[in-house]
Amino acid sequence: MKICLMSYRGNPYCGGQGIYLMYLARELVRLGHEVHAIVGPPYPFPIEGVTYHYVSNHNYFNVKDFVKPDKPFATFKPLNFYEYVASRFGIFPEIETFSIRAYEKLKELSRTHTFDIIHDNQCLGYGFLLIKKLGIPFISTIHHPLSIDRTTWFEYPSSFYLKMKRVLYYPLLMQRFVSKRMDLIVTVSHDSAREITKAFGVPLSKQRVVYNGMDSEIFYPMNGKYHKKEKNSLIFVGNVEDRKKGVMYLLKALTLTRNDVNLTIVDGGAPNRNFVPRWIDKFGLNDKITFTGKITMDRLISLYSKTQIALSPSLYEGFGFPAAEAMACELPVIAASGGALPEVIGEHMKTGYLVPPRDPQALADAIDFLIENPKLREKMGKEARKRVLHTFTWENAGREMEAVYREAIDAHS
Repeated sequence: MKICLMSYRGNPYCGGQGIYLMYLARELVRLGHEVHAIVGPPYPFPIEGVTYHYVSNHNYFNVKDFVKPDKPFATFKPLNFYEYVASRFGIFPEIETFSIRAYEKLKELSRTHTFDIIHDNQCLGYGFLLIKKLGIPFISTIHHPLSIDRTTWFEYPSSFYLKMKRVLYYPLLMQRFVSKRMDLIVTVSHDSAREITKAFGVPLSKQRVVYNGMDSEIFYPMNGKYHKKEKNSLIFVGNVEDRKKGVMYLLKALTLTRNDVNLTIVDGGAPNRNFVPRWIDKFGLNDKITFTGKITMDRLISLYSKTQIALSPSLYEGFGFPAAEAMACELPVIAASGGALPEVIGEHMKTGYLVPPRDPQALADAIDFLIENPKLREKMGKEARKRVLHTFTWENAGREMEAVYREAIDAHS
């Protein structure tokens, strides 16, 4: 097949959508397909066999200047001007404008390329209605509906002004409207499929669940004298400013543990880290927590290998890459039973440890239990890696996605 993937942010360091694009594209190439990808910035790393087609984005949401010194006239182009004005009202326009630019890029490519299928990665912008008119089978992956992100934001105290900004920020009406008009929706867990039906009204009959994979050749337990487990060590990987990650409940749990623990937070070097430092100060945890900022993959795997327990206290996850990464490194994971995390973790007390979401005491008890039971902790880590190797591989994901493509193509013809 000749496949066109689309992702409004392409780099794996920008989050799960970049990771998804990278590994899915690589696996589809391995299966013998011709793969193209229309991507927005930050752009992905080159992958052998994948042809990239780049579209612009001036990131007006995160900048104040109307005119950029390096591109003084760019803002006056109609789509850029709309992007700038929308961003001043707190609207996040990147998804919508990417969908229009992707349509323009597809029209340009159609002069020389005939694609069998188009596969969007969680954009669902109004421009896709124009792409549908091109007559090519068109599906989209929704990792989870953004309504969940907005709901978890409202759980924390904030001003009326900030709440209104969050209402404007998430393009829920657009994504609900567009998702119901796609040929098929792919999602990454059964829980996410149910949430998509609830939020967007897409029936389960139009959804296909394809679990994400995990690169077990990259994520594996490193042994030797440089990777001995550090006593009472914990690790959390994720965006600490994302309220649905449950970081506040994790911090509270650290004040309730019997054991003196140390937490490493790998958060990618978030530039606007305001929420969590205030809670760290409030709970008096500054001497127990280390922020790494953005680190290399090798450094992350080294940290997993030197740490005793990984934590994923999320209120919701559509899948949960950090939990699966830690499991692949033979690290026992304590996870909240929110969203799809139970599907990833597997059997409680065998391949991981599940606690109720929003329950700091349960999280603290789980941490103490695993610290005080080293043999069980080690066994749980080994069983966790076996689960990843069996259930979450990109080879499986690629073959299942291949079947979804053929189904969409057959139905379209």
